[in-house]
Amino acid sequence: MGRNPRTAIWWVRRDLRLYDNQALSQALANADQVIPTFVIDHHLVRSNRTAGKRLAFLWDGLRSLDADLRQRGSRLVVREGDAVEELARLRQETEAVAVFAEEDGSPYAQRRDGRVAERLPLALCPGITFQHAAAVRKPDGRPYTVYTPYSRAWRALPSAEPGAMLAAPHSLATMPDLPSLTIPGSPGAAAFPAGEGEARRRLTAFAMGPDAPIYRYALERDRMDLVGTSGLSPYVRFGMLSARQAVAAASAAIRSAPTREACRSAEIFLGELIWREFYSAILYHFPRVARESFRPELQGITWDDDPHSIEAWETGRTGYPIVDAAMRQLRQTGWMHNRARMISASFLVKDLLVDWRLGEAYFRQELIDADLASNNGGWQWTAGTGADAAPYFRIFNPVIQGEKFDPQGDYVRRWVPELAGVPPAYAHRPWDMPEETQRAARCRIGKDYPGPIVDHGWARGRALAAYGAARQRAASRKPGSRGARR
Repeated sequence: MGRNPRTAIWWVRRDLRLYDNQALSQALANADQVIPTFVIDHHLVRSNRTAGKRLAFLWDGLRSLDADLRQRGSRLVVREGDAVEELARLRQETEAVAVFAEEDGSPYAQRRDGRVAERLPLALCPGITFQHAAAVRKPDGRPYTVYTPYSRAWRALPSAEPGAMLAAPHSLATMPDLPSLTIPGSPGAAAFPAGEGEARRRLTAFAMGPDAPIYRYALERDRMDLVGTSGLSPYVRFGMLSARQAVAAASAAIRSAPTREACRSAEIFLGELIWREFYSAILYHFPRVARESFRPELQGITWDDDPHSIEAWETGRTGYPIVDAAMRQLRQTGWMHNRARMISASFLVKDLLVDWRLGEAYFRQELIDADLASNNGGWQWTAGTGADAAPYFRIFNPVIQGEKFDPQGDYVRRWVPELAGVPPAYAHRPWDMPEETQRAARCRIGKDYPGPIVDHGWARGRALAAYGAARQRAASRKPGSRGARR
């Protein structure tokens, strides 16, 4: 008599792909049949910080993964509830030898996986980042907290080669009769069709070939009126594309660059991928950043947090066109250009003096590609409170930013239809339009479109004062200071 087939559970989390999947590869290497499993975690899907568009993208991605599995003789098993209980129940049903999953360094995932490992044989594999968060350290073993030396150390480690990618299995033996829930949700946003196939198509279109957009990245990435970015962030966020695939594509583009300027552009794109790895490492080593400022001297800022100002920012009614266009793009599509993210974040924190954590939570609620590490890192960079942050006194002028990165106002007019008839010269300062120009443009300031809710020059001074006061209070509390001795 033949032996019973060895069974393993592939616990799908943020790796909705078959190609270059190290967790799936390890499951296949240790078992005769693999059960692809997704557990709908109530903590995540019912959170008020989980965007409906992000969930729709996830559900579509799971449907795409299930279709790919069915082409190989398998299918996705979907369960709902506490991960520990659901996986334990599934292991009992299948007599699985182990559970294989891609490691996630976020605080919640670490706690959840610790609970699973207490009851089940859990094997965690790399994949969410190219370099593990613990792999890039200073010579003395401490983690880096500044990007540039981190980047140098990261680049000194072995790089990614296309030949190192793990092939997707041609067939996948599984157990056919396991109970499974229907994948919930309706189709997601057309701007981001979900699935591994779409992710790989976009990567090829962006990074491969002598005329690939990656070679114009340095010139176009900050232009909000152009399609100058990769559009890959939602796919990397959910692992429809592995970090190794993205790094390998960028590295190959650098080697094949037709000109020095093209090579520089590809290098800058690789640098953006390294920023993602840097923020993941910061969250891994300093999980407190999920709740508080990385810089202790800026933890005591006195915020204004005016609810009317926050509502105006969220709904794109601040009177500053570039900010309003960014926030409306976010609400309508679940995505926002990276330069727009920096401008709108700076406006909330520095112009409106609103706690960066409120803005970070709102972005996490709305963005399809929201990732705790990158979202937190980006907000703390803009607020000046994070590891390797922008100086606290760097405050974006929304008018200058708009005129520089949306010079004709095309981005503004796309997302703020009230300004559709405004001449380019006034696209980022419509309050300067003469009365006759407002009438001709059918945009009367204060009626059809709001005037600025705050004066930028005054707000800049207020922010500098608030930050300066927080720094002074922190300095007075240090041991040995005069304030500490009182």
